[in-house]
Amino acid sequence: MSKKFKTTEYEQKGLRWTTYPDICKSCGLCIEKCPVKCLSFDEENVEYLGLPAVKCDIEKCIACKTCEIACPDCAIKVTGKK
Repeated sequence: MSKKFKTTEYEQKGLRWTTYPDICKSCGLCIEKCPVKCLSFDEENVEYLGLPAVKCDIEKCIACKTCEIACPDCAIKVTGKK
């Protein structure tokens, strides 16, 4: 039996940015590495370990997947292109 993780998704123009807050430990590497600074902590959405979840400003995202690659927990998935 497999576990279904909670997701938070942002979508626009064929681009989907998904995070899995149940496995994200809010380390901030994705925020630090994002070349267009479209990621930030969502202080109103507290998730795993009582830490803020990561949110995406999908209008700024260029789908470079740097956040997905930098995430040590594989808690981000970027699909599609802008």
